[in-house]
Amino acid sequence: QVQPVESGGGLVQAGGSLRLSCAASARAFSDYAMGWFRQAPGKEREFVAGVSRSEGATDYSDSVKGRFTISRDNAKKTVYLQMSTLKPDDTAVYYCAATFTHSATYIPTRRYDYWGQGTQVTVSS
Repeated sequence: QVQPVESGGGLVQAGGSLRLSCAASARAFSDYAMGWFRQAPGKEREFVAGVSRSEGATDYSDSVKGRFTISRDNAKKTVYLQMSTLKPDDTAVYYCAATFTHSATYIPTRRYDYWGQGTQVTVSS
């Protein structure tokens, strides 16, 4: 069982930065690929970024590529999402997710087994 817990959301002006954190209680955190998703009001939840279990691979949606960076610290059992050059369109509830995998490089973009409760990010214009 893994219970991701997000933190770091808040209100920021357009062009600003925020760093989200996700602490995941898991005996073998390094066995899980981790992902960040977001859901804006009236929209479907969408994949934002993912990192493989060994941080050997990362993946980003086109809308955040070059502005967001995902990373993980397996010793701290935490994954991060550094968000820069934020835009009002980035406003959403951001969710952290985890899925067990044997692959060192696999990053799912849809199916994850464990989800956090979400943290609100609001970008004002």
